[in-house]
Amino acid sequence: FLVEKKRMSVLVETSVGDLEIDLYTEECPQESLNFLKLCKCKYYNFSLFHRVVRNFVAQTGDPTGKGTGGSSVWGLLEGNHVERFKRNEDNKFKHVKMGTLSFVNDGNNRHGSQFFITLGDNINSLDGTHSVFGEVAEESFDVLKKINDVVCNENNQPYQDIRIRHTIVLDDPFPDPRDLPVPPSSPLPTREQIEAGLIGEDEAINEFEGMDEEEVEDIMKKREARGRAQILEMVGDLPDADIKAPENVLFVCKLNPVTTDEDLKLIFSRFGKILSCEIIRDWKSGDSLQYAFIEFENKKSCEDAYMQMENVLIDDRRIHVDFSQSVAKLRDFKAPSGWKIGKAKDGEEATQKYELKYNGESRDEKDRKGSKREEQNPKDRHQDRHQDRRSSHSSRSHRDHRHSHSSSSRGARESDRGRHRRGDDYDRRHHKDRRRSRSRSRERRHHRH
Repeated sequence: FLVEKKRMSVLVETSVGDLEIDLYTEECPQESLNFLKLCKCKYYNFSLFHRVVRNFVAQTGDPTGKGTGGSSVWGLLEGNHVERFKRNEDNKFKHVKMGTLSFVNDGNNRHGSQFFITLGDNINSLDGTHSVFGEVAEESFDVLKKINDVVCNENNQPYQDIRIRHTIVLDDPFPDPRDLPVPPSSPLPTREQIEAGLIGEDEAINEFEGMDEEEVEDIMKKREARGRAQILEMVGDLPDADIKAPENVLFVCKLNPVTTDEDLKLIFSRFGKILSCEIIRDWKSGDSLQYAFIEFENKKSCEDAYMQMENVLIDDRRIHVDFSQSVAKLRDFKAPSGWKIGKAKDGEEATQKYELKYNGESRDEKDRKGSKREEQNPKDRHQDRHQDRRSSHSSRSHRDHRHSHSSSSRGARESDRGRHRRGDDYDRRHHKDRRRSRSRSRERRHHRH
């Protein structure tokens, strides 16, 4: 999403260089006004870049340096009851390029003073949650690269402080609100701001002294992964950034589509008691997606299966096994939309079973209905099938009759029928078999008459 109408509005002086900021004042007036007036009030002076995630974001704007504070300009003028302003739902800008400037969502679709600058391109996970209102000019990208390369602790706070020293408003198209507290000179930092930092910006440090290149790279990867987990927690995709996948669940892939849950459970049961064995299936067609999750009673059984089942032949397919990285089996995990949650059949409290919904029912419910029908005597089954066939024919006749009157052309009727066929819960093969069967039945009735 490109914007042609932008203007250089603010110069942000940091401890690693100057950032030239272009604001979208016409497209995002509320966000731009808030940022400009806070800069004019010197509100951002001495603020830390308290979170830096490599190739992701650099976050700042909290005067306390803790990442939990900050107020909008309306909060400074009118009090704490308006320290946040509501996110503009019509803001359609996306985080498509490095240097995008965006206000942080506080979790309730509101913004205060905190903002971040993207350190990479096409960070789609932030779209629709945080409000873009400007960008860093390309002339300042060398400063962003310095920020991107800083060394951070496990909380993604740079070991050596990076601070906003001063903000200079170059162009402000908005009139100042009444009683805007503009200081005559830059204020001194507070004690709270000084204590929020780790190592002063002028101090020399070398955290990796004595380490080889592989050790340094390993540490940086772990920190980057943790930073991304924290961002996922912020946007609601993870319940907790420190959450870990269970150690008793095995991931199995490259399965043959004909392999069933029962087959897989029988094969892996020799390693120990299995609490659940689920082949993941397409929600609409019910076809196997050729991977599964097997939950063992204990960690040792899972490790034994991992050591012995790699590249084993099952139904003419060489499978691949690995430890699961999914958190869906954890008790406090909130199941995504479209999943049904329930306890395991054995009633154990520590076990929860997640089943895909299929046509409004779980697959287990469909299986139970199928087995119940097979227990009926042949006469009852014949009556049920006859009743189902009559209901289906009646529904189909009503549907065709309704569409023949509502559509103005043959093409429209065919389009409507096509939509009904695509919306059916059975797959295309089922449709073809049923159409052939109905066609033969009509031919036989025609010859009989």
